[in-house]
Amino acid sequence: MAEDDHLREHQLQSEQVFKGNFLRVSRDKVRLPDGHETEREFIRHSGASVVVPVLDDGRLVLVRQFRYPLQRVILEFPAGKIDPGEPPLHTAVRELTEETGYTGGEWAYAGPIHNAAAYSDEVIHLYFARGLREGEAALDQGEHLDVVCMTEDELDALAARGELSDAKTLIGLLWLTKWRQKLWSLEWQPAPVLPEDDNSSHEGA
Repeated sequence: MAEDDHLREHQLQSEQVFKGNFLRVSRDKVRLPDGHETEREFIRHSGASVVVPVLDDGRLVLVRQFRYPLQRVILEFPAGKIDPGEPPLHTAVRELTEETGYTGGEWAYAGPIHNAAAYSDEVIHLYFARGLREGEAALDQGEHLDVVCMTEDELDALAARGELSDAKTLIGLLWLTKWRQKLWSLEWQPAPVLPEDDNSSHEGA
């Protein structure tokens, strides 16, 4: 937008310095608004979807998994990487079933999350699911996690004590609280029919 022109940085040159299985690292030369030049190093990511699964009794479905960069187990809402060409809603539906075994009868989109805008272009799409039906999980090869069900109050207490540190889960909890207070709205739709899975790996949210 025009009103942001005094803040905008312009790319002069771009170099890919690393390419992994699902992450790429770029080093760009940019011109700052004041005319000076500098470098920006950042991670390129294909994006992800996260789900706030709400059971009929109001409890929430979460997962506990070991996150290697932190060397600790993290409590999170189910999430996963978007495959090339895959709609974010399909990612959310697939990840919920793969990680927890639950399928959602109704889905609603809350919005995008830029969880590390200073050094990554990753966008995480936040969805809600309700009308859950229990089934069998189908974890990816090498994926290990525990499924847990908690009340909103229990999750909120963890956040208040600083024990809930995952950004997308904290934002999901905020959205849930605002929605239940009728301050923020959600538009629900029936679950989409997914194409057959290609058995690719979906980790990395």
